[in-house]
Amino acid sequence: MPINTLEQFIPEQGAHFLRKWIVNHSIHFKITRNRLSKLGDYRKLTHGHQITINGSLDKELFFFVLTHELAHLIAREKYGPMIAPHGNEWKSEYRTMLHESLAAYSENLQPLLVRFAKSPKANFMASSEMVDYFLKDQLKNEEFFLKDLDINHNFIFRNQKYCVIKRRKKNYLCKNLTNGKEYIFQPLASVQKI
Repeated sequence: MPINTLEQFIPEQGAHFLRKWIVNHSIHFKITRNRLSKLGDYRKLTHGHQITINGSLDKELFFFVLTHELAHLIAREKYGPMIAPHGNEWKSEYRTMLHESLAAYSENLQPLLVRFAKSPKANFMASSEMVDYFLKDQLKNEEFFLKDLDINHNFIFRNQKYCVIKRRKKNYLCKNLTNGKEYIFQPLASVQKI
């Protein structure tokens, strides 16, 4: 994919940083349909690298995910192939890239990125601040994040009825009201109140 095409998916101010980060690398970029399991992906190929990003993402989120995936590539090139995927080397590169590219993001997102960059997470869904910023407006009518429900509140998730039993560290233990089984839910699961 030509760099000009890729630049259509990111904030205008991000193009400078993108060009700087990829200049010395052979990268095949793929824009994918909306995947529920992941927003982006990095792979080392025999000759070069591949990065895939969901094309349905808002420009700031697209650039944020693209930066995450490029940090994998840069950390691998700098520290070698044996580093942990989301280990200290990746965190260091991602943190540096986020700070460097702050100007590409809107002013109200910048403080959230600074806080996120202190200890970058492998999945931005682990940061309620980031999810609230990027996804709150995408909730459909009558949808809520699970974290916004009270204990013992009933909800629907994927056409199944559940009850919030208790909070377990960062996640929630919920009971399926049809089969009686208990399941762990992330706090940012989008659910419907009953």
